[in-house]
Amino acid sequence: MALENFDEYLQKYAELIVSTGVNIQEGHSVVLTIDVEQAPLARKITKAAYEKGAKRVIVKWGDDKISRLGFEHQSTETLTDIPDYRIEEMNYIIEQGASRINVVSNDPDALKGLDGEKIAATQKASGEAFQPLSQATQSNKISWVVAAAAGPEWAAKVFPDLDSAEEQTDALWDAIFKAIHLYDDDAIRTWEDKDKTLETKAESLNKEQFTALHYTAPGTDLTVGLPKNHRWEGAGSFNSRGERFIANMPTEEVFTAPDANRVDGVVVSTKPLSYAGSVIEGMEFHFENGKVTKVTAEKGEEVIQKLVQQDEGASRLGEVALVPDASPISQSGLTFFNTLFDENASNHLALGSAYAFNLEGGTEMSEEELKEAGLNRSATHVDFMIGSDQMDIDGIKEDGSRVPVFRKGAWA
Repeated sequence: MALENFDEYLQKYAELIVSTGVNIQEGHSVVLTIDVEQAPLARKITKAAYEKGAKRVIVKWGDDKISRLGFEHQSTETLTDIPDYRIEEMNYIIEQGASRINVVSNDPDALKGLDGEKIAATQKASGEAFQPLSQATQSNKISWVVAAAAGPEWAAKVFPDLDSAEEQTDALWDAIFKAIHLYDDDAIRTWEDKDKTLETKAESLNKEQFTALHYTAPGTDLTVGLPKNHRWEGAGSFNSRGERFIANMPTEEVFTAPDANRVDGVVVSTKPLSYAGSVIEGMEFHFENGKVTKVTAEKGEEVIQKLVQQDEGASRLGEVALVPDASPISQSGLTFFNTLFDENASNHLALGSAYAFNLEGGTEMSEEELKEAGLNRSATHVDFMIGSDQMDIDGIKEDGSRVPVFRKGAWA
């Protein structure tokens, strides 16, 4: 690793994830999901969590190559048979109110060329089996954060023109550190200021209570209904214990839940989507009465078509998010082939389940009540990017009047 003062910055990163991301408190349990290649960061996160008072840190290791071997050699029946011990572990995590740290570094093409039917069936089985944990997370019953680490295969995808794997990985670490403001003198203070700025923008949208948003851009003409009493959120949230945490690092978005039954028109993607070990590009979605009626893609069409067939909610929207084209990640000019980053360079939408906290009182509602209120329910949640410097968005009020929200990719 040739990046100057890398170990020092990795330590700073671990402390930021623990203190600002999930906000570890005395007596908390922590679940860290991370790739085996990122063991140095895992050790620093674990140490920082214990120093903050964590009583237990459970580390769950991942490995792209082992995952690929599993898909190559196991039958669909085996892959979709979720063992009881994993369900018991999930229930334990929920009961403990454990904070979840997920560090992503996956190869965007990790599962390229494998049996799409097998991958889709496995995704569906896992989504259904672990839906209680997804619901606890999406209701902010527990603290959670998604962060990133530079893996060599991922780095090669982002920086293909650099000469060596070391240069590529260094460049990706540098881009990650810039995106999360780690080079600032006081990164924690920077994140506190960002949290306040995005919260202010969310509150101004909450006061408007638009009934719908109308998106227009080259290839896009889409109207997305918003449920009554929807709530926009910024960077930070509160868990059920009243503790503040930040779920995505980096983040530049404000977001809310759409009305899953009131989406009409067509929308095109503006950035690649890395999903299920494949890269999908050039997507075009047609919606009618909230449901995807047609989806095509220039690359990876079979994968995206299987996604929208995963369950009833997978063909409907669960999130609308606003990100100005002038965001630092957009202006970097990089395509990260990773949703955590690319979604913060662009307005985006998500297929699948909505977050319960995006509805007033939603975290106390049953699944049936959330669905009745218009919030999509599903075992999946997959963001895709639609923004550009040519996108306009109007907020539509109950009386039909329109308020400019975005013009040419910027806040109006």
